[in-house]
Amino acid sequence: MKRPAVPPPPDSPTTFERRERLLALVRSQPGIRVIDLARQLNVSSGTIRNDLDALQTEHKVTRVRGGAILSNTSTVAPSSAFVERVRVNEKSKQRIARWAAELIRDGDSIFFDASSTVYYIAQYLDDRRHLTIITNGIEIARKLAQNPSHTVILLGGIVRADGIGIQRPLADSVLETLQVKYAIVSCTGFTPETGLTEDDIDQAQLKRQMLPRANAVVALVDSSKFGKRDLAPIARTEQLAHIYTDSDLTSDWVKPLQQTNVSLTICGQETVSTFRPAQQETRNYTIGFANLSEEIPFAHDVRRGLEDAAHAAGNIDLIVADNQLDAKIGLEVAQRLLAQDIDLLIEFQIEAGIGDVIMAHARGKNIPVIAIDIPMVGATFFGADNYRAGQLAGQALGEWVREHWHGQIDRLIILAEARAGALVASRDRGCVDGLENVLGALPAEKIITRDSGNTSEFSQQQMIAVLDRLPKLRRIAVFGQNDDAALGAIAAARARKRESDIIVVGQGADRLARDEIRRARSRWIGSTAYTPEKYGAALIQLAQQIIRGESLPPAVYVEHVFITRENIDAYYPE
Repeated sequence: MKRPAVPPPPDSPTTFERRERLLALVRSQPGIRVIDLARQLNVSSGTIRNDLDALQTEHKVTRVRGGAILSNTSTVAPSSAFVERVRVNEKSKQRIARWAAELIRDGDSIFFDASSTVYYIAQYLDDRRHLTIITNGIEIARKLAQNPSHTVILLGGIVRADGIGIQRPLADSVLETLQVKYAIVSCTGFTPETGLTEDDIDQAQLKRQMLPRANAVVALVDSSKFGKRDLAPIARTEQLAHIYTDSDLTSDWVKPLQQTNVSLTICGQETVSTFRPAQQETRNYTIGFANLSEEIPFAHDVRRGLEDAAHAAGNIDLIVADNQLDAKIGLEVAQRLLAQDIDLLIEFQIEAGIGDVIMAHARGKNIPVIAIDIPMVGATFFGADNYRAGQLAGQALGEWVREHWHGQIDRLIILAEARAGALVASRDRGCVDGLENVLGALPAEKIITRDSGNTSEFSQQQMIAVLDRLPKLRRIAVFGQNDDAALGAIAAARARKRESDIIVVGQGADRLARDEIRRARSRWIGSTAYTPEKYGAALIQLAQQIIRGESLPPAVYVEHVFITRENIDAYYPE
């Protein structure tokens, strides 16, 4: 369902002015995140993402996960030889790097080689902090050193004639003392029998020196290199933990690799499939996961938790796709996943109305379904106890109002999401009941419900319209049905310089919400935690029980706690 655009308020900065300020911030603060840009410019994260997309089209920035970097920021241009290598199979390398980057967490130590495929990873690490990077790649070192929180160690030695990397490191003894979490390398050839090979003897020797220093070796190998054997060996197949490749790889390679100890991730344009080593004693299952949206932190955390849990299980092959908050795309994604001989489908999508259609397709193939947060008739429900979650937020809101506004509010604004259906709407009812349990009955004329659009940008414009219509009110309580809606309300109040007039509670307690809750003098008092990072382990356990035919309840609920500035460090220590 398409939603009408809400025009910006007349006294907002022009789009051109805002984007010029955005460029200045990106220039002065390399590595700045979308949420920080949104705060400094007093707009929503959605507006910032749209601006960055437009600036990328104008070749002024390059979009990376979490934000953007200025195009052509290096003072020294990359060598022509390096540029030429980077552009070979460019799209495949970008997809591989984008998903391999998901392995890397704040504080990790990594060895990166000087390959063009590995170079692309730097574009997807913009929101990571405090990495220790050891590399012989000059361009990779230069790119990652733009983030001042990182420690970048460029291995000393002889510079290659093409200016791409270092060969024959001079301090071999230093390498022997290093220990990293991952060694992420590429190659010029790979077969299961010979492993990774390289056409440059010096580069191969350096990689061989680093691999024993890593807890896990990850290989980025585009499909054109499969089946090739080059001059110098880098690593045997049994030394590898994970191989990332692109979707041009033929299916003939999957089963042979599953007979090894290597996990294989195939990165397509629309789906990403991970195949684990075949278990001799237990059967491998294939699970399809249609995620709500990769642009939403909550959904991103659900997906990462699911991938971690699948890896820990050891017998789960996972195929991931993105519903993009769109009913039509969600239906197409479900049909694609159901066509891939999966054992179970996990659906996380926004449009309650398409659930019946998806379930009809699933029943036709006799494939069971788990529905996350949005129920689908015939699927096992997993997710929020919506009424209870809303009630916790409403009670906290009431207690704050009683203490700071003498128990009086002028309006309660509910930023809802009609597409999600009646079960999710029970969060709204729970909020009102929780509030009234503390303050007493609230007159119906004091409750205003507006559509959140499930995005902070749409919620911001809706909230601006409410604030403009009620210029004299000073006690406005806001319930965001999700954290994106709550962020939009905060952004609206800042844009109108009326932060002191509102108080906000949210639902989800995702990463961006926690950042805002920790912010000094924020008007966001808290959010009901759904702990999306814990969804994965519970979902994998539930999926295996369903596949094995075990008897289960029709709904499995997560536990909730209300996160505030006072208790946030106990649940989410920084």
